[in-house]
Amino acid sequence: MTVNLLDFDLPRLTAFFAEIGEKPFRAKQVMRWMHHSGESDFARMSDLAKSLREKLSASAVVEPPRLIKEQLSGDGTRKWLLDVGAGNGIETVFIPEDERGTLCISSQVGCALECSFCSTARQGFNRNLSVAEIIGQLWWANKALGRDPLALSPSSLPGGERDEGSLRESCSRGERIISNVVLMGMGEPLANFDNVVTALNIMLDDHAYGLSRRRVTVSTSGLVPAMDRLRDTCPVALAVSLHAPNDALRDVLVPVNRKYPLAELMAACRRYIEKAPRDFITFEYVMLDGVNDSVSHARELIELVRDVPCKFNLIPFNPFPLSGYQRSRPEAVRRFRDELMQAGLVATTRKTRGDDIDAACGQLAGQVQDKTKRTQYKIVEAAA
Repeated sequence: MTVNLLDFDLPRLTAFFAEIGEKPFRAKQVMRWMHHSGESDFARMSDLAKSLREKLSASAVVEPPRLIKEQLSGDGTRKWLLDVGAGNGIETVFIPEDERGTLCISSQVGCALECSFCSTARQGFNRNLSVAEIIGQLWWANKALGRDPLALSPSSLPGGERDEGSLRESCSRGERIISNVVLMGMGEPLANFDNVVTALNIMLDDHAYGLSRRRVTVSTSGLVPAMDRLRDTCPVALAVSLHAPNDALRDVLVPVNRKYPLAELMAACRRYIEKAPRDFITFEYVMLDGVNDSVSHARELIELVRDVPCKFNLIPFNPFPLSGYQRSRPEAVRRFRDELMQAGLVATTRKTRGDDIDAACGQLAGQVQDKTKRTQYKIVEAAA
């Protein structure tokens, strides 16, 4: 049976080589070839014995998702539609900024959570992505952007330190470096827990991408048991899709709130910070005109998060057909932000990027076949 080596983190790759009678150090060699060099052809892995290359060619592949379509926004944002089989496609977005290059990757084909303001949710749900399909998005983007994924790895800098000044200088020269990864694309990452954590381990491994835990962010709608599991197994930066200051409104906007209401969610956030690489939780809050954007809503939020170290990322709603919502007016966003800041909270308004190619927050839709699977998917079981 042929296996896809992109499905394996280092421990699993080491076990694979043991099964085929090879030494453990071969796993690190192949890991570096796959992820440092972006190599998928065993014949070109020149420091492997010819016999091993032949053995691998007969039993394994390095196979990321296939490109269907690439789009380039006027602001430099890139979006790729990638084929994950059976007529399904996922979307991955690269956002270049002055001091960073962020890759937004997907974790599921569609989404089962049915958040009412999200285009991805309207596509329905088909299945979880495999590890190879998740990490393959980072593998593919590094190849497509023509950058060495080791540019920000600790082994590439004296003393193992990441040079933030060099990052700013590189980005100012227009070099496309994937310095940050956010699991904010299609799907709820924590509903695909095991595969997402394995992919995170590969992102963090110095034999692969060597990213800092602070530079890898998982975004969740609030699957409380899975938040606790992530804290204990692979704590990376955490973003929570909040979007409402009370249970009544959040039950409508983010239906998983009916299972894990705000009191439980805030308690999980406090627990997560105990092991998090950052000393705060990022709360994402999409601004919906006349729905959740009043000053009174802001004051409710202040009370809600009073004992949760946090930052707010206010997100202008990105319209899509038949959404039923409108983007908050700029003055409403300003008043909302100012109310939070006057209470001592950090609040920023996210700059909309890539909306001309439907690559902005909440706009990723991809291609989802057999959408009825949403009704068969049990979020509670996936999060347990």
